[in-house]
Amino acid sequence: GLLHELSNEGARQQFELFLEDLIMPQMVQAAQQGDRECHIVMLTDEDVVDWDDEYPPQTGEEEAHIIHSNHMSRFFKYIENRDVAKQVLKERGLKKIRLGIEGYPTYKEKVRKRPGGRPEVIYNYVQRPFLRMSWEKEEARSRHVDFQCVKSKSITNLASAAADTPQDQGMVQQQQDGTLNVIPPQPSPSEPYPGMQLPPEGDVD
Repeated sequence: GLLHELSNEGARQQFELFLEDLIMPQMVQAAQQGDRECHIVMLTDEDVVDWDDEYPPQTGEEEAHIIHSNHMSRFFKYIENRDVAKQVLKERGLKKIRLGIEGYPTYKEKVRKRPGGRPEVIYNYVQRPFLRMSWEKEEARSRHVDFQCVKSKSITNLASAAADTPQDQGMVQQQQDGTLNVIPPQPSPSEPYPGMQLPPEGDVD
């Protein structure tokens, strides 16, 4: 237990050095590009990244920032160290923090032709620590644009399309021989019948 606590304290001090010397410059570079989040992959000093310009990886790794450091790569392989680092980042006000191990493509091994002539590129992947975090202030706001929905009438009968109201549309009938039979408009249920005096409301038995 004592060694565990000593390791936690040592990990905190070590990560703060990593943060100031290696991680912060990558975050500043991302911020200067207008980004509000950063994806960092920690490779070893011996890892060589050699992507084919014609056939680059298709999994979005081009967005990642790379740090070559044997020390930091080894440091983040421990789950306890990742927990300490996450706590430090939370204290600094960062959000959406993810720390783990993921595969990262280093160089192209071969290109295979798939049915239809489309090439399939095989890259060599290495398992390395990664760090994702965000400093976006307004991430809780809706990113969707609200459009006003306008109800439209879809009418296929041209004669019905000339009518102004749904009641009027029902008054145009097409006969079997193709002729149109226009029925005079009928009063709506809310209107009194022509020539008929209705009793006032409340007097009906």
